[in-house]
Amino acid sequence: MQAFEANFDGLVGPTHNYAGLSHGNVASTGNAHGLANPKEAALQGLAKMKALADMGFKQGVLAPHARPDTQALRKLGFAGNDAAVLARAAKEAPAILAAVSSASPMWTANAATVSPSADTHDGRVHFTPANLNNKFHRSLEHEQTGRLLKAMFADENRFAHHAALPAQMHFGDEGAANHTRFCGDYGARGVEFFVYGRAAFAAGAPGPSRYPARQTLEASEAIARLHGLAPECVVYARQNADAIDAGVFHNDVIAVGNGHVSFHHELAFADQAAVLAELSAKLAAQGVAFEAVEVPADEVSLEDAVHSYLFNSQLLRRSDGRMLLVVPEECRVNPRVSAYLDRLLASGGPIAEVRVFDLKQSMQNGGGPACLRLRVALTEAEAAAVNPAVWMDDALYARLTGWVGRHYRDRLSAADLADPALLAESQQALDELTGILSLGSVYPFQR
Repeated sequence: MQAFEANFDGLVGPTHNYAGLSHGNVASTGNAHGLANPKEAALQGLAKMKALADMGFKQGVLAPHARPDTQALRKLGFAGNDAAVLARAAKEAPAILAAVSSASPMWTANAATVSPSADTHDGRVHFTPANLNNKFHRSLEHEQTGRLLKAMFADENRFAHHAALPAQMHFGDEGAANHTRFCGDYGARGVEFFVYGRAAFAAGAPGPSRYPARQTLEASEAIARLHGLAPECVVYARQNADAIDAGVFHNDVIAVGNGHVSFHHELAFADQAAVLAELSAKLAAQGVAFEAVEVPADEVSLEDAVHSYLFNSQLLRRSDGRMLLVVPEECRVNPRVSAYLDRLLASGGPIAEVRVFDLKQSMQNGGGPACLRLRVALTEAEAAAVNPAVWMDDALYARLTGWVGRHYRDRLSAADLADPALLAESQQALDELTGILSLGSVYPFQR
């Protein structure tokens, strides 16, 4: 049966703002307290979704989360009605208010880890929401993410949903941002590649000294067990600690893969030669010829990679089997990265095309094209079982751009987060969105 890879992009939420919450993410902290434009952010994301759908790629939409998260504030002792809760948090703990108001669920590469039915023990597509335990504002996401995924992938005969791993540092899980699947055909058995920053239960090589290693080996191993993956279909690799200290907080800031192709930096992994050899051998056992496109550090430095988000790009297989690389505008602004891309296209390798998108609102908060999407390999029958209202087409694009125009502000600062009107606007918007996307009552305020 024919299969394909679908991308489900996170729709930027109405509270998109620059609070600088993510230590280790250079763009996030570097743009803290700037003035955000939620309307522009959402429209930029939708424009990318529509463009890829128009190119023939399967494209879906993931809804935002309800923010500010007043339930989280109440759990922390802020009492009263919504207005009182927001006012007290703004006065006594503005950093906590900023955290519970974050629109970070827009970066759905962190939403979950997904294993397609060709790889799993029971022949179903498996989803495990990421606990995102390293950052408070992101640790709030996994329960809502699980509800949204179940509303989109509801058929229990085809889709299996797991709870997030224990919310504890030993099982820190950052989702698909540290997971890639390599394969020949999308419907055939593949090799799932899990990248981690540290081993929590065992002494190992020295870790990063400047920024935290967010993903643990133990979390990756647990997900492989939950999804029923065979050992011959799994490769684990440790991130290069120097790369983490340079701002590579997730693997998808230094590497991206699709099909039989890996596009990565020379300094992406510890013991890189051994990692690539294991990937090549396990794919060869399945009749797939692995192709590694490695970017030399003397052509693109770690600093250039982090600031341009060259590797936080989408690698998409075209109908002719060659690859399209979707990059942010920042890659063409950086002269060294732009020159590298020109050489890459002239090389005759597997990457045949580069498309540039303006995602500045997301980029300034630390997320590029790859951060905005969750990849799900599906057979035609599985795709038919997905909630049909979430697939991008001309009609949905028109409805969503109109929805954004009605409900989103074009200016948002940290001071606005305490405004009860912003909460009311956001809830009204999301209530309407659940009707557009046929999600049902997935938000706490709807219950």
